Amino acid sequence: GQGSFGLGTFNGLDGEMIILDGKCWQMRVDGSVRAAELDQRTPFAVVTNFVTNLSAAVEPHSTRDQVSELVDSLTVSPNYLYALRITGTFDWVKTRTVQQQSKPYPRMVDATDNEPTLRFENVSGVVGGFRTPVYEQGISVPGCHVHFIDDDHSIGGHVLDFQIAEGHVELCLGTDLRLSLPRTEAFESANLSPEDLSTELHKTESHN
Repeated sequence: GQGSFGLGTFNGLDGEMIILDGKCWQMRVDGSVRAAELDQRTPFAVVTNFVTNLSAAVEPHSTRDQVSELVDSLTVSPNYLYALRITGTFDWVKTRTVQQQSKPYPRMVDATDNEPTLRFENVSGVVGGFRTPVYEQGISVPGCHVHFIDDDHSIGGHVLDFQIAEGHVELCLGTDLRLSLPRTEAFESANLSPEDLSTELHKTESHN
């Protein structure tokens, strides 16, 4: 086992992955969720052992920005990568999930341009993910990358925005982080630092 908590994607971008309490869940483009095997092939996963270092209650009906401010106020340094778990009842959560792609794979931006955005109302669950320092930008997504899954493990996706009715945040400073990357020729020869990487990532991530 590579740890109890994490995020990733599946081969061919067939949905998104969240790992909670050592269980791996696959979130599909229609917002549905199914249990996945940890050994299902993944091109990208970031996994850690979640140990709560810091926690705080959120103010009722906090926006995503307000929760981000709360999280930032808890952390000792912006240079740490940390895992983040927000548990509670959400007024609404807006998500999208990448669709399975076939070769030749489109650039990430093209792949995310036409996905449906889903909105779940009055739902209890977990928003989980990582807050990465800017210097990590080439490896992961700068800023906050989070996925949502409801308590029944039936709906979820990559979080675009949310408002939380009530709940709490927990942070785990990422000291034992493991990054799994593929060992393939395509990956070895990929240009992971193109001039426009941050623009591309920004389009991919903050796409509404």
